[in-house]
Amino acid sequence: MDYILKNARIILRDEIITGSVRVADGIIQSIDLGPCNATNALDLENDYLLPGFVELHTDNLEQELEPRPGVFWPDPIGAVLAHDNTMAGAGVTTVLDAVSLGEYHDGPNRSEMMRMSLEALARARATGVLKADHRLHLRCEFSDPKVMDMLLPHIDDPVLMLVSLMDHTPGQRQFTDTDKYRKYYKKGWSDEEFAEIEKRLHATQQACAAGNRERIVSLCRERNLPMASHDDTLAEHISQAVAEGMAISEFPTTLSAACLAREAGIRIVMGGPNLVRGGSHSGNVSALELAEAGLLDIISSDYVPGSLIAGAFALHRRLGFSLPEAVARISANPAQAVGLSDRGAVACGMRADLVRVREIEGVPAVLQTWAVGCSGPLEITAKNAA
Repeated sequence: MDYILKNARIILRDEIITGSVRVADGIIQSIDLGPCNATNALDLENDYLLPGFVELHTDNLEQELEPRPGVFWPDPIGAVLAHDNTMAGAGVTTVLDAVSLGEYHDGPNRSEMMRMSLEALARARATGVLKADHRLHLRCEFSDPKVMDMLLPHIDDPVLMLVSLMDHTPGQRQFTDTDKYRKYYKKGWSDEEFAEIEKRLHATQQACAAGNRERIVSLCRERNLPMASHDDTLAEHISQAVAEGMAISEFPTTLSAACLAREAGIRIVMGGPNLVRGGSHSGNVSALELAEAGLLDIISSDYVPGSLIAGAFALHRRLGFSLPEAVARISANPAQAVGLSDRGAVACGMRADLVRVREIEGVPAVLQTWAVGCSGPLEITAKNAA
């Protein structure tokens, strides 16, 4: 598709201009300042034109595959297509689908979720109809004794772009306060039951966590795969991340951990829902607080796809970030973090992943998305992305 978008407020890397963008063969060919007289151009009516959003960590696919606890959707490809529509409708043109490798308290359901996710994503990619470019983020619960069995068959998947290392053992990282752990899992354990569970999980962690983490790090280093540490809380977590070569600190839970990550040159990712709501739902450090301290590099939509654009505008409206600075945290910065140098900015020679945004009663709304996807250029509008 060759097309021209005119009369747009174009958000470039360092400034906003009013003008037009010409696209051919899925690549931005020119960016022109001022009026455009082309009669076949689409008039954006002074709406914003942003680069397509790059999402490093979304749980949205799991919500489509398991819309209610224990209720699996019978058509996994249908679930992927619904997920893809949601991503495109939210302005996401590149998405690293986060798939968890670890059973937690879900037993076989967690392994089944992993199998369904990976199989359905592969089959859906092969159809050539996905709107966004779907890549893979494997989230490794390294305190699970089965994690290596889950990881090894997929470590050389060509769409794997990020591996994160997690430890959700009660008393660790996000769950330093075990009451938060019990509230999060909502299992209704008695004190006696939870004491037994905690004892068992601590023993399992002691037996396998260190060895599993070492093996995962080694596999990723051999393949030059970017790695992320998850829920960093203490200085020792950042020290370990630095020693292992982590590129990203996902959702640090404390200001001190984020400060140490910044000193080490590790990119900091925080959740859009935390940013938009003004605080963490689990009582961890506020994303706004980190952003105000200059400690937020990348926004992840986490469990709310629409929180990417809402989060970027929250940085602009609440903290005074320029729009180019704010938008970089949902486009250029995440793209660079995983080595995607052909996207993340409205610039000549870049992929024509573009998003039209209008503020409606102060709320930023994605009206249209143009995505190169995996198979070639196509347009996704708000109408057919619902």
